[in-house]
This record gives sequence, structure tokens and C-alpha cells, in this order.
Amino acid sequence: MGSIKQVIVVRKDLDMGTGKIAAQVGHACVLGAEHVRKSYPDWYKEWVMEGQEKVVVKVTSLEKLEQVKKHAISLDLPWSEVTDAGHTQISPGTVTCISIGPAPESTIDKVTKDLKLL
Repeated sequence: MGSIKQVIVVRKDLDMGTGKIAAQVGHACVLGAEHVRKSYPDWYKEWVMEGQEKVVVKVTSLEKLEQVKKHAISLDLPWSEVTDAGHTQISPGTVTCISIGPAPESTIDKVTKDLKLL
């Protein structure tokens, strides 16, 4: 099957502070892992055994995030979306990031390979 990884795609247009970004990425990691644990247990088990590889990349707008999400969906990749509660820096309901995977690296790379690291 090859390596399994999880990629978190973060919106950089929201001017979130470092701690806020870390919290949003944490939410995305947990949501994505739980989704895959239930829906793709073999991928989840392999990912855990391999050390739970995670990569965090960035996009510059909600539109670009939606394009990435649609591409992931077109390849049947599991994804999760983080929507902020609005208690601190940003408005309630704002989409801050998505998780893709954990899933086969070769498929995720078709979606995220050209995105810059956060």
C-alpha cells in the first residue's frame, strides 16, 4: 500500500496567531484521524504503526481551500473540515483548515504536493 500520511491545509488569509493556528491544526488532526479510524480502519492502523506522519501546508484563501477539498473528494480521499466556534480571534463559523487523510501518500500527494509548508 505504501506510506500513510495526514495533511492539514491551513488558511493563511485569516491572520490567526501562532497558538490559534496550532489549536486549529490540532482539531483537524483529531477529526481526520477519528474519521479514518471508523471508515478506513486498515489505513488508520498502518498510520499509527508508522508513527502518524502529519504535514501542514497553507493556502491563501477560502476559495483555494475549497479547490483542495474538491480535489480530495474527487479522489475519494477522507477529509474533515474545521469550523471555528468564534470565541477568540475569528468570527463564528469561519472555516480555518481541513484535514486530508490519513490516507495513502501517493494519492494525497496528487492533491497537496504543490502547496507550500506552513
